[in-house]
Amino acid sequence: MEAFFNFIPTEHMLKIAYHEIYKHPLPPKHRFPMDKYDLLPQQLLFEGTCAPDNFFVPEIPNTKHFFSVHTPEYFYDLLNITLSKKEERKIGFPLTEQLVAREMVIADGTMKATQYALEYGIAMNIAGGTHHAFSDRGEGFCMLNDQAIGARYLQAQGQAKKILIVDLDVHQGNGTAEIFQDDPSVFTFSMHGKSNYPFHKEQSDLDIALATGTEDHSYLTTLKNTLPRLLQEQQPDFIFYQSGVDVLASDKLGKLNLSIEGCKERDHFVLELCRQHQIPVVCSMGGGYSENINTIVNAHANTYRVAQELFF
Repeated sequence: MEAFFNFIPTEHMLKIAYHEIYKHPLPPKHRFPMDKYDLLPQQLLFEGTCAPDNFFVPEIPNTKHFFSVHTPEYFYDLLNITLSKKEERKIGFPLTEQLVAREMVIADGTMKATQYALEYGIAMNIAGGTHHAFSDRGEGFCMLNDQAIGARYLQAQGQAKKILIVDLDVHQGNGTAEIFQDDPSVFTFSMHGKSNYPFHKEQSDLDIALATGTEDHSYLTTLKNTLPRLLQEQQPDFIFYQSGVDVLASDKLGKLNLSIEGCKERDHFVLELCRQHQIPVVCSMGGGYSENINTIVNAHANTYRVAQELFF
């Protein structure tokens, strides 16, 4: 596991991808909480969890990286805003050039974060976790699958051989499952709500579908009985963690019943395992749809608080 990982550098710092393009203007009353992408870094800076030096600014990368995951036909339809109205409705956002640029920048943030994770043990992306993006289509507010692109980027660089994607968003990582369905070098693990979007599930390498109303104890017990075994069996040398906070009881789209403390314990368990096993990890934030935007921001901020506590 340690072949690619220089775990304790002389000067180490939590590095976080953030660009102002992450907050994209949406029509009034749109249900996606776009404001969180501004509020989260502001909160981290305000409370002292992070300083300006923690953040780095991604950009639009070379388009070759997208073709390692997505079909040229889909990518160019996206780039040229020539998707059908039906395809656009499945994505859930009004398509614009700025929105597509945003998605490309998010993917670059995750790719660049892999390099910081290899150096420092962990790195984060304020956005990302776009796990409903398939190889040939987008769905559910996702257009380009940032963690899949990051995984292929690492492999192309010769920096990882076996990758584990740990997807703990409340919604199954259906796009990620489809992308890697025939690739044994990337193991996809999704633990999600059973009776929730997407209503047609793809087949991850390991799916755990949780009953509606699952609470902290049952959720955490299941995770703690599963993830250590996966690390032992799969021996990954890199992990992508999709840390969606739509598992909260307050979430409008979630159907699970975790407390904010339980969600934080989830993050602590995952990241502590990565630290103990010296497996570099990149965290993408994933979903969160609680009525109160402060609940979403606080739950996401907990992931950063835990990362600072454990790694730095």
